[in-house]
Amino acid sequence: MLKVSKTSISDVILIEPKVYKDDRGFFFESFNEQAFHAAINRKVSFVQDNHSQSVQDVLRGLHYQIKQPQAKLVRVISGRIYDVAVDLRQSSSTFKKYFGVELSATNSRQLWIPEGCAHGFIAMSPQVEVLYKTTDYYAPEHERCLLWNDEAIGIDWPLDISTPILSEKDQQGSIFSDIELFI
Repeated sequence: MLKVSKTSISDVILIEPKVYKDDRGFFFESFNEQAFHAAINRKVSFVQDNHSQSVQDVLRGLHYQIKQPQAKLVRVISGRIYDVAVDLRQSSSTFKKYFGVELSATNSRQLWIPEGCAHGFIAMSPQVEVLYKTTDYYAPEHERCLLWNDEAIGIDWPLDISTPILSEKDQQGSIFSDIELFI
């Protein structure tokens, strides 16, 4: 059983599984193909699972692939993050808008991010582990990076520091006016 919530971006969906807790711990179904397809109102196939570990204040993103675009189903298995999707689909009613939400091992939420959106997150606990499924394979030649703090998007990152820890690739992200967009 899933609680499915629409977000402020078209086709980006927040999914909350039913978690069964008792004094032994907890159990929940982290993925059920039938329930998931009903939640997003279409069928997709996942071809790759990714697992990342980050320390507090690491910001990863905002990544997307201009060809071989990847839709993603993101969840946290340890710690907590602020997860962000930015709509880069010019034909979308929510083009150039972003949605951010806290995902954590405690709240068990998952975020569905469709093709055509950039994705990124910041680690908000001492250590974080993030798992996400993708609908296409990683293609570094098609990967693009939108600058995490681009003023044209105006993401309100929950930062305790002035500058997060970034990879060299993410430091060199492009501003919105210079990126390739989806139709």
